Amino acid sequence: MMMWFRHARGRAALPAGVLLAVGLLAPAAADPIADFYSGKTVQVLIGFSPGGGYDVYGRTLARYMGRHIPGNPKLVPQNMPGAGSLKVVNYLYGVAPKDGTALAHFAPGVMFEPLLGHGDGAQFEATKFNWLGSASREASVCAFMTSAGIKTWQDMRTKSTIIGASGGGAESDVFPTVLRNMFHLPLKIVTGYPGGTEITLAMERHEVDGRCGWSWTSLLSRSKALLDSKQINIVLQIALQKAKDLQEVPLILDMAENAEQRAALKLIVARQSIARPFAAPPGMPADRARALRDAFDATMKDPDFIAEAKGQNLDVEPVSGAEVEALIREVYASSPDAVQLATASMKEAKE
Repeated sequence: MMMWFRHARGRAALPAGVLLAVGLLAPAAADPIADFYSGKTVQVLIGFSPGGGYDVYGRTLARYMGRHIPGNPKLVPQNMPGAGSLKVVNYLYGVAPKDGTALAHFAPGVMFEPLLGHGDGAQFEATKFNWLGSASREASVCAFMTSAGIKTWQDMRTKSTIIGASGGGAESDVFPTVLRNMFHLPLKIVTGYPGGTEITLAMERHEVDGRCGWSWTSLLSRSKALLDSKQINIVLQIALQKAKDLQEVPLILDMAENAEQRAALKLIVARQSIARPFAAPPGMPADRARALRDAFDATMKDPDFIAEAKGQNLDVEPVSGAEVEALIREVYASSPDAVQLATASMKEAKE
């Protein structure tokens, strides 16, 4: 029996079956995020040259994140090396489209340079980026070719060495500068290498003796053969906590000679807690920024992404966008005394 519905005034309306059919045929509510991203290409800008750790993380993320963004855009990685990734950060802040079709992966230390005395050339405000998150927390190391004869912290304090670096606020430049200034180590720092791959090659060619601020996960994924063949010595780790597989290697915080040094080191080393950051430009529509942040979180849990990362010896210990944002704001609220000592320690001396 067909049921009829009546309007309030008693007039016959459409049968219930017709109403159901009409409901099924009606278009679903539009998803503005999916509508925007459908058929789009999203640039994943990588602040270093091909082949290094940042490049590998950026390209691996690009292969999977698109499946978690409504509309499933294609993510295309593009290298933009320069000044320790400062070039790509400035581009992301001031030039990249602010519609959600560009994001970037870069060295976390660049974010702290305006606060810590290395602000030359910085054209951004760190607290204004849309932070998507970090793929890992990190420990960096000081590693030396065995031919340099540097095996211990005491060797670093007494033997002259040449360190390769990218410059422009990258960890490879900042950390040896801090060690040289705060602890008066006899280090000569040679900057200008486009990325970690070139610094490692310089070590193998004996143009430089070592690297300080070498990502431990990057070393394991890209240069483990040097470690396995005992061509390099790991002498110091730079982090707030020791890496689980570097328990015998001393921590930079343990080298502090007083409370003031320890506070300044904590400020400088905090960047290791967001070792592999990804960000989108400021000024984006809020709903697209949320969509990208959600997609980043989903990618970090994607079994295919995790499997590929594991296959490449990439550490995945994600930090959410909200956590990254909070850390950036906390660092920029550090005490004046800690900032002053940290800034003095990071000043580049003339060779």
